[in-house]
Amino acid sequence: MRKFIIGTLAAAGMAASTAALAAGGDQQITDVDWSWEGIFGSYDHAQLRRGFQVYREICGNCHSMNLIYYRNLQQIGLTEDQVKEVAAEKEVEDGPNDDGEMFMRPALPSDHFVAPFPNDQAARVANNGALPPDLSLMTKARLKGPDYVYSLMTGYQDPPEGVEVAEGMNYNVAFPGHQIAMAPQIFDEMVTYEDGTQATADQITKDVVAFLNWAAEPELEQRKSMGLKTMLFLIVLTAMFFALKRRIWAAVH
Repeated sequence: MRKFIIGTLAAAGMAASTAALAAGGDQQITDVDWSWEGIFGSYDHAQLRRGFQVYREICGNCHSMNLIYYRNLQQIGLTEDQVKEVAAEKEVEDGPNDDGEMFMRPALPSDHFVAPFPNDQAARVANNGALPPDLSLMTKARLKGPDYVYSLMTGYQDPPEGVEVAEGMNYNVAFPGHQIAMAPQIFDEMVTYEDGTQATADQITKDVVAFLNWAAEPELEQRKSMGLKTMLFLIVLTAMFFALKRRIWAAVH
């Protein structure tokens, strides 16, 4: 028993140490009030469309989203024709044709998002050796992922006095170790929103994080709706069983 207790405590200590290292220890993570949080929370579809615009014009130049199909964009309010137009901006390899050769064609709604680079090595060469991660599940990659991504995008600062930043790196208070290869990407008025929303850096960041969270969890609204319906059903069923029990045992004293 003594060995079991000691072993359990050691394992717990190791797990805690690992979690602390993974968390980065002194990372500064901002707690953001997202529309989809809570039992009744849901996505703001106008925000999702703005977030897709940000990804399309900025993030998509370096980061892939390999798990998302163009047709999925209809879930955030794009029409079928708009989806076809977005997809056709990219080309994908297809084939073989009748001559047994591969060929390039415009992407279709049934295709995955086309990656900005043909392979990981090309991506590294274009980004000073750093590999831009795929963003399909980025908000699920860390605890409180949306807050982390928001904090990362807004966490660039000048390094404190006495802190040296390696060549090609940037100081970021939200990133583990505070040195990140990606330079600041979001600035005021980087995009022009079609709905007239003011494109501040903060707004742009929140919009793209919302889109990334939708990409990682597109079933969120359906899951919450089903959960609420299930809870209501169980409440009604419990009330019915209670009333039935009282009726059956009413004559018993």
